[in-house]
Amino acid sequence: MGYFEGINKIKFEGASSKNSLAFKYYNAEEQINGKTMEEILRFSVAYWHTFTADGTDPFGAPTMIRPWNHLQGMDLAKSRAEASFELFEKLDAPFYCFHDKDIAPEGDTLKETFANLDVMTGILKDYMKTSKTKLLWNTANMFTNPRYVHGAATSSNADAFAYAAAQVKKGLETAKELEAENYVFWGGREGYETLLNTDMELEQDNLARFYHMAVEYAKEIGFDGQFLIEPKPKEPTKHQYDFDVASGFAFLQKYGLQDKFKFNIEANHATLAGHTFEHELHYARINGMLGSVDANQGDTLLGWDTDEFPTDLYTTTLAMYEILQNGGLGKGGLNFDAKVRRGSFEPADLFDAHIAGMDSFAIGLKVANKLIVDNVLKDFIAKRYSSYTDGIGLEIAEGRTNFHKLEQYALSLTKVNNESGRQEYLKGIVNQYLLETLSSVKV
Repeated sequence: MGYFEGINKIKFEGASSKNSLAFKYYNAEEQINGKTMEEILRFSVAYWHTFTADGTDPFGAPTMIRPWNHLQGMDLAKSRAEASFELFEKLDAPFYCFHDKDIAPEGDTLKETFANLDVMTGILKDYMKTSKTKLLWNTANMFTNPRYVHGAATSSNADAFAYAAAQVKKGLETAKELEAENYVFWGGREGYETLLNTDMELEQDNLARFYHMAVEYAKEIGFDGQFLIEPKPKEPTKHQYDFDVASGFAFLQKYGLQDKFKFNIEANHATLAGHTFEHELHYARINGMLGSVDANQGDTLLGWDTDEFPTDLYTTTLAMYEILQNGGLGKGGLNFDAKVRRGSFEPADLFDAHIAGMDSFAIGLKVANKLIVDNVLKDFIAKRYSSYTDGIGLEIAEGRTNFHKLEQYALSLTKVNNESGRQEYLKGIVNQYLLETLSSVKV
């Protein structure tokens, strides 16, 4: 007996398919520039939203109907693990991700917690032996338990810092055991509410010390996965230390960690920071720091992290434009850190949501690839900045001038002639490519 009865393996049926449980645009085997969609997109299922979320919100009780709801403790954990690999197989998902607390319940002591993790790690490892699904990344939940009320690596309480270190040590051992491609740090409560009671300098110094210790321990045990930091500006603290890619990059540079970490960029976190998703991807890319992606979206009418499945084709196109220019995601992937809406409570909704997200990024991939092949945006940008390819502009770009020379040059000018940036035209071009791609997709 399966957990998702009546749902067969999801197959590609093309754009004309009326089957809700089929891919319309994501064809795992279709090749784009010599690589398959599966190889480029590297989709991952988020364990927490898919198997542990119950639909609770600040105003209401759980709504999710799940075949494992009647279980508790380790029985519940084992049931979720079994269900997860059934879903992975039916979605043909190449990767999954989890927090330590997602896969195993906390015990009354840290020793009991670790024992539970050891059991579940062994179970997941056994499932992975006969599954194509690999572990994209794991991480430690250092924000739910009351011990982390003041943070983990940035806590004012050294005991909480030590407990967090033990958790991450175990997490790295788990990552090595399950051959994770990455390990993620999300600073859930690594921030502050008010400077009236905060030593920001000490907290950031301690956070850096924590990261250095993690790097050292990974080397000690031979874990060679990529370390990732996931920026978020707020929630649950008012001022998160990893506000966005720019502030995170500055932090890494200050503490000599820029060669050890890259960024796991989440779309909804980008918008909470007042940026577009593509802005964060672009900033990371041009600095060689784009590691992985949490693929979701927010609601422009709501000011919090709604973690919706990605369906905005304009955004997926611009995201894939950055990812393709990055040469792909390397060890990273597109992890659906997204949850079905509280009213979408039936098990089949989990499949509908992932299908929609996978199709949306498949469309984005095809449109972005065509934009790159045709050099549409690149040629426009090159022309726009052509004044820096010769004359005084080239001297500026090559660092061969100074204020004295620039003043002399400026005094010789009678007028500064600018050209239109043609933003509306370019958005229209993206729309045109998107519509042309959709109309040409095999049905």
